[in-house]
Amino acid sequence: MNFLLETLQLIVLSVYYNVEAIIKCIIPTKKKDVTGEIVLITGAGSGIGRLMALEFARLDVALVLWDISQEGMKETARLTKEKGASRVHYYLCDCSDKSEVYRVAKQVKREVGDVSILINNAGIVTGKKFMDAPDSLIEKTLEVNTMSHFWTYKAFLPAMVDNNHGHLVCISSSAGLIGVNGLADYCASKFAAIGFAESVALELLATGKDGVKTTIVCPYFINTGMFDGCSTKWPTLLPILDPVYVAKNVVNAILTEQSYLLLPRSMNLLMALKSSLEWKRAALWGRYIGPYKSFWSPKIPLKHSACEKNVFKITSFKVKSVH
Repeated sequence: MNFLLETLQLIVLSVYYNVEAIIKCIIPTKKKDVTGEIVLITGAGSGIGRLMALEFARLDVALVLWDISQEGMKETARLTKEKGASRVHYYLCDCSDKSEVYRVAKQVKREVGDVSILINNAGIVTGKKFMDAPDSLIEKTLEVNTMSHFWTYKAFLPAMVDNNHGHLVCISSSAGLIGVNGLADYCASKFAAIGFAESVALELLATGKDGVKTTIVCPYFINTGMFDGCSTKWPTLLPILDPVYVAKNVVNAILTEQSYLLLPRSMNLLMALKSSLEWKRAALWGRYIGPYKSFWSPKIPLKHSACEKNVFKITSFKVKSVH
């Protein structure tokens, strides 16, 4: 009897959710009011992190900026104030360092309050093939791109759960959905970030904390400098994305409580092909579309950001705040 009831429930709810999804595609979803919310953005000193902060600056929220670059955060704070933000706080924090995350999180709670929108955006990329990447850089990639999410969730999620109110945002990558030649460690870190975010979302639903929303963002490669030297085979189908466009879409996804945001929309087609094709045929399509080809142009060397010299003391990899 339970089997029949559960099967009926599955069918009815599946139809309902499909109809709901179609309606949302036709009728724009009403944006939620975030006035007074405390928004923390990691990797806010440049790139998408800075651009998201500028988008939130117009929405009467309290902004909390984290980055490894003091100068970058100062500039972001200045720009957000010019856009109308009245409450901006910034803190130097290496998100890969668990003890530092917990220490700075306590300071934020004491000086600003409980964070209600957490955007895990900080990220790095080595840009080296797996066998050429030093162990230290592989470890750092996983620490920044994956493990930092564990520590920030641990620090800020309890207050959201207690209030049954909040929003967790994982800025991942299309490289967390499909493997890319030459980005083994980066893809692994982004796959892991998505798996972690999805699992926590399911935990929240299972415990009845449906007031804590989650959004997972998977953009194709963005023209921010992090992936200088990359190219796309089909710019119409899979363009290198404009960072302002991405930032606006991410903030809109948060305001409309989208569970997933894939950019561009053609990424949905690529994922459908990946899941429906046998491996050799999937690889064939991947070579045709582009992601399975060599990612970096050999004629354009990777550049280095200023903050890697100042903070990590490593000169072989790029540190940026977007993906």
